[in-house]
Amino acid sequence: MSNPISSYLGFQADALPLREQRLKLIASNLANADTPGYRARDLDFNAALQAAGQARQGGRSSHAEPHPDHLALGDIDGLHAFETVRLAAQPSLDGNTVDPDAERAAYGRAALEYRASLNFLESKVRTLLTAITGQ
Repeated sequence: MSNPISSYLGFQADALPLREQRLKLIASNLANADTPGYRARDLDFNAALQAAGQARQGGRSSHAEPHPDHLALGDIDGLHAFETVRLAAQPSLDGNTVDPDAERAAYGRAALEYRASLNFLESKVRTLLTAITGQ
């Protein structure tokens, strides 16, 4: 059965923690830009959001069957099944697949998306508080 607050907040309530996880992955990529053999990772946001929505509606759990391109990692928080390896646009001699410029651009976009989700949730909560207090 769906939680009334979750259904009121909509998919943005599911998207916010996923966007946070994606920011962490991109930051990790940037931190390991000089680590030999490090493979850049990303989150398959659409698949993770779909699984979170299905879990919220009482369907399949968020531990959905991973796509073949997803990493085979231990599933600590339910999101590792949706992590992917980002292919290098230009191969490096040490095997590192991080492109710092592309990662910075991806981080900027992910930060904007996170802020947009946060603004949307903030307006929904403000509307709810206005309805409760009558002001």
